[in-house]
Amino acid sequence: MKDCKIAFIGGGNMARSLIGGLVADGFSAQHIHVADPSASQLESINSQHGVHTFTDNIAAIKNCDIIILAIKPQQLQAVVKQIAPSWQTSSLLISIAAGIRLEDINRWLDQSAPAIVRAMPNTPSLVQAGATALCANEHVSTNQHEMAESVLRSVGLALWVDDEVQIDAVTALSGSGPAYFFLVMEAMEKAAIELGLAPETARLLCLQTAFGSAKMALESEESTEVLRQRVTSPGGTTERALHELEDGDLRGLFENALVAAALRSRELATQLGKDDA
Repeated sequence: MKDCKIAFIGGGNMARSLIGGLVADGFSAQHIHVADPSASQLESINSQHGVHTFTDNIAAIKNCDIIILAIKPQQLQAVVKQIAPSWQTSSLLISIAAGIRLEDINRWLDQSAPAIVRAMPNTPSLVQAGATALCANEHVSTNQHEMAESVLRSVGLALWVDDEVQIDAVTALSGSGPAYFFLVMEAMEKAAIELGLAPETARLLCLQTAFGSAKMALESEESTEVLRQRVTSPGGTTERALHELEDGDLRGLFENALVAAALRSRELATQLGKDDA
């Protein structure tokens, strides 16, 4: 992995996050290429990390072992078709563009047995606390599996799913998940302020409670159900609060929300996977 060369097409926040994670893990910035149409974006990335920068995608991917597509889904088809004539059969393509299926990338690349990995990271990757699911096509070698996992693991948790269909569920859970937690924290802060706490006090207590709860769950071998039960004393304040949430069918609302997100993920994959006229 340390000897390979990585090209990023797109120099936005997620690319910056991955580059920062890789460099922090000891990967040489001199082995990283970044292509972006914005000169100011490239200047900023180069100043921060000392990577090689390009405005030409073809030049950026030359002699690179891994090509990471860190661009908007709507741009992916045009970029893949652009780089297809310069594709090297030994390269691994990693797409972090939401909603674009492996079969569509494969069709646009129009190569014999290209190795392609689809990754679904989430926004906490920007602070090296991400959760990413990966899915590979049948042409990805064992070594390429390890390389793809190493790249995404540099910004948090990275795990594989066997069936690409599961990516829709991943999108609904961890992809959209940060927004659900932000909404819960937003609601808790507002309620605490209405109970009389100063806004900054409510904010800090809420954020630290969310962080501490996640840390406890990550470090515990017990399920979240057991952890919840341990915090809930019979006849106490927590039990009363949870009763209100259960009465409001919180579980049903979350189930409906994730199902809706997964269905929308499938719809977008179908729309974005259509060939441009």
